[in-house]
Amino acid sequence: MGIEKTGLDQTIDMRAVVQRVGHAAVAVDGKIEGEIGLGFLILLGIGQEDTKEDMDYLVGKISQLRVFSDPEGKMNLDLKSIDGNCLVISQFTLYANTKKGNRPSYLEAAAPDIAKKMYEEFCSRLSTETGKEVEKGIFGADMKVSLVNEGPVTIVLDSKKK
Repeated sequence: MGIEKTGLDQTIDMRAVVQRVGHAAVAVDGKIEGEIGLGFLILLGIGQEDTKEDMDYLVGKISQLRVFSDPEGKMNLDLKSIDGNCLVISQFTLYANTKKGNRPSYLEAAAPDIAKKMYEEFCSRLSTETGKEVEKGIFGADMKVSLVNEGPVTIVLDSKKK
């Protein structure tokens, strides 16, 4: 799955903000589209240059993140160990560039048609890796996301900073 290069002189990465949650839900037009209990709420940003390798890295890292408490209270368990779930929300705003002025630019984000395909593939791969159905929002919709962040634990992952 090759993505065309942007011509920008910087490397663009696939980004994920992973939040450990006790509950998370996403609604569109007042209707719940995705909802989980204990697990991860993942805000996923897809850049113009992202590839299958970027996706594989994030799926592997997220599925194996050991940030859930073991019986001694240490963050030592992964999603499978706690029978956790994932809710993934596509979020192009993770590519906001505010270097010039106060109105963010999103030129580094992947085009919607490419981003949607990669978002769907990411969710599918994460589902395969975790062995559980991944809950999702609706790509491109105006969504209302609610969550109860446990800890709080919030981790920012970047596919180019391995």
